[in-house]
Amino acid sequence: MTKMGATAIGFVAVLLWSLLALFTVGSVPTPPLLLNAICFSIGGSLGLIWVFATGGLRHLRQVSWMTYLFGAIGLFGYHALYFSALRMAPAAEAGLIAYLWPLLIVLFSGLLPGETLRLGHLLGACLGFAGAAVIIGGGGSAGFQAQHLPGYGLALLCALTWSGYSVLSRRLGDVPTSSVAVFCILTAIASWVLHFAVEETVLPNSVLGWTSVLALGLGPVGLAFYVWDIGVKRGDIQILGTASYAAPLLSTLALVVAGIAAPSWGLAIAALLVTGGAAIAARASLRS
Repeated sequence: MTKMGATAIGFVAVLLWSLLALFTVGSVPTPPLLLNAICFSIGGSLGLIWVFATGGLRHLRQVSWMTYLFGAIGLFGYHALYFSALRMAPAAEAGLIAYLWPLLIVLFSGLLPGETLRLGHLLGACLGFAGAAVIIGGGGSAGFQAQHLPGYGLALLCALTWSGYSVLSRRLGDVPTSSVAVFCILTAIASWVLHFAVEETVLPNSVLGWTSVLALGLGPVGLAFYVWDIGVKRGDIQILGTASYAAPLLSTLALVVAGIAAPSWGLAIAALLVTGGAAIAARASLRS
């Protein structure tokens, strides 16, 4: 598999994550931790079925428990921090801080062996972040407020967790992607435990609700983690980090197409910023 081929596979995760908001809206009134538990159970179970069908169980036995712990902390930690941040701070501001992770991936990637951080990578990541800010801010933000500082802090930890997980995964290039199935199962177990401890069980109450939950488990909270693993381990992690800013843009487009959100000039501006940032970062990588 070529480096650009792996990068393209990794970008499939960004496309799938762009459907996260749409399917999450459809899954109401299921609470976050229960939704997390169900979706990761689906994604992890399908991954294990694939492992058994391809005879990859022996490879999983060779993976250390420290690696499994690392993966579970990455997946569970990101989602737990994200949901908590949105409960403790306004969604616009918390979401904007949480979406620092693509920029942090680009910055942290410069510390990896064999990677060179160029000015084009930084400029592209900053343009992408500006585009994400336009989308997530939505023009209706009340501004950052001191009483929400704990929520902002959790959102920053959220960004650090996912960027750290993604960049450190690069150092685990010999660990098979099938190990992500175990990461998902461990995340599901932790989510079930926390759900029963702090939430009321409210299952989807319609065909749309169950369809949305199933779609989440198959795509944004399932397949996405497997293809992302391939991308960050074998692809161009700097292009992938910058291109990840397409997720909030594509997410908003999906909501517009579904009639949940209205089109706006802000969406067009964000499209230009995200596309331009990705092009600049790609050019920097090609030059290197």
